[in-house]
Amino acid sequence: MDYTAYKTLQNDIDELSGKLERQHKKHMKCKAGCDLCCMDYSIFPVEFYSIVKALQKRKNKPNINTKNDESSCIFLNDHKCEIYAERPIICRTHGLPLLYMNEDNGWELSACELNFTEFDMEDFAEENTFPQDKFNSKLFLLNKEFITKSKSTNYSEFDLIPIKEIAKHI
Repeated sequence: MDYTAYKTLQNDIDELSGKLERQHKKHMKCKAGCDLCCMDYSIFPVEFYSIVKALQKRKNKPNINTKNDESSCIFLNDHKCEIYAERPIICRTHGLPLLYMNEDNGWELSACELNFTEFDMEDFAEENTFPQDKFNSKLFLLNKEFITKSKSTNYSEFDLIPIKEIAKHI
């Protein structure tokens, strides 16, 4: 299966995330050892299988942490991500100011509780926030295409797979 479109989306997200990290540098507390956001998220099959493929190619397989509680990511060891280069999109945007539409069709802003503690929330605008819905929509469409073309998976376009399931495939 070709993951080029997914990798392109991932690169676009990394580019924007890097720009926002530099822009908000003085407010971002994210650093090595900070892992409040490292949870056992569920991800779309296109991400899941792209990560599995990348990890299968690695010489050094990630260490699986079986000591973490059920809600923590199994790839988190000693406060470090074992799959950082291959991590899912949700993990690539944590800590950033995320702009998304809430259930009432209003715009909502989300950011890590450790970041932006001395920042006026009114100063957030389209230019300095991550448009989460825009990228989630692109990811959803890529996943839909992946599901349609993939003959080896039996997922619907709305199915999500827990990250911990990756361990069974590497």
